[in-house]
Amino acid sequence: MNSIVLAQDPTLADFGKDPWWLVLGKIVFAFAFGLLATLLGVWFERRVVGYMQVRPGPNQVGPFGLLQTLADGLKMAFKEDILPKAADKVVYFFAPTISVICAVTALSVIPFGPMVSIFGHHTPLQVTDVPVAVLLLLACSSMGVYGIVLGGWASGSTYPLLGGLRSSAQMISYEVAMGLSIVAVFMTAGTMSTSGIVAAQGDATRLTIFGTEIPAPGWYAILLLPSFIIFFIATVGETNRAPFDLPEAESELVAGFMTEYSSLKFALFMLSEYVAMVTMSAVTTTLFLGGWRAPWPITLWEGANSGWWPMLWFFGKVIALVFVFVWLRGTLPRLRYDQFMRLGWKVLLPINLVWILVLSGLRSIEDWDTRGKVIAVSIPAGILLIATLFWPSRKPQPKPTTQEQVDNRPYGSFPLPPMDLQVPPSPRITRVVAEREPANIVAGSDSREV
Repeated sequence: MNSIVLAQDPTLADFGKDPWWLVLGKIVFAFAFGLLATLLGVWFERRVVGYMQVRPGPNQVGPFGLLQTLADGLKMAFKEDILPKAADKVVYFFAPTISVICAVTALSVIPFGPMVSIFGHHTPLQVTDVPVAVLLLLACSSMGVYGIVLGGWASGSTYPLLGGLRSSAQMISYEVAMGLSIVAVFMTAGTMSTSGIVAAQGDATRLTIFGTEIPAPGWYAILLLPSFIIFFIATVGETNRAPFDLPEAESELVAGFMTEYSSLKFALFMLSEYVAMVTMSAVTTTLFLGGWRAPWPITLWEGANSGWWPMLWFFGKVIALVFVFVWLRGTLPRLRYDQFMRLGWKVLLPINLVWILVLSGLRSIEDWDTRGKVIAVSIPAGILLIATLFWPSRKPQPKPTTQEQVDNRPYGSFPLPPMDLQVPPSPRITRVVAEREPANIVAGSDSREV
């Protein structure tokens, strides 16, 4: 491949002009990126969580344990494939395939870089783009839950069915918040094309604060901070990652919707989860973190956003978001189901609606710089949202003393030992001693001999 420095952002007119072999190469690259990122993502998660828990993690198979995931995949491939007797065989077989296909398909509209030259052909580093590309991403995210629901239903067992039902409720709850977050991106960028959204985030402006002009970032993660926070929380819920991994819930539902799966079918479900995590990290990067554009201070270099260098910045942002996924798993406990639903419907959804209303009002003011006023409101609103999410829901009650716990225990509960730790005499021994005491006295013997 021959790389030429090009500063042109791809547009919709640049797609559909590539030869067949170049299109095929892009498809293979996107598919290989999803699979390779999954292999490395599993290793990355186990190493990072091991570091957090002060243990080494996988370090024996291959250099730094890099081949451990490959060894686990081969192990699962050669395990015995067990088919439950009550399962719907056709749906049971295709359910994990649906989840994997939906997760990989979303990568087709993700821009990995700007216009480059490949063997003399000027082409964007993106498989394809359409005017409603973001709606395609939402459709893939929504369709992925069908694999989980059908897998739980087709297993013919109770625990997988409960896991599938949980997943459907989870998708409905957080898909709404995710869609409303993207509405703010549509309003600001003026397009639903992923390449157009990345190009819109390259438009920098200058803010005047206390008479001093400073450069303002164009990333929507700062310009639309509340939408970014809500979108990422909804992303964690959509991908069934901790602390929202309720469809699996090992402590309650054995393994959730995957309980009756084994061998390669189980591996496909695991693959779909990690591919979805990488895909949603790429979507978050595209919509809110400038896509393939370099962060500051790399932007001080004129060639940072041209040629093949933007692919490096894109992969770096995706890895950073995957680290956040792993960080959450190693830090936060799983929420209860009622807490999970309350967060989606009573917190994220109302805040998102109010933020879109405020954003619409700010954009309607003609004599005020749009980007500057949005940033001036977005950052305080994002800080307020974070404070709302982490603010304790109830005032902590003082811990009762031990005596208060004893006095307030319900009637008929198991009796507690005496507070002075003196074990009372056994009723049986007391009765035996009482029966033999007169005989001992008559015989002139000591009762202690009993």
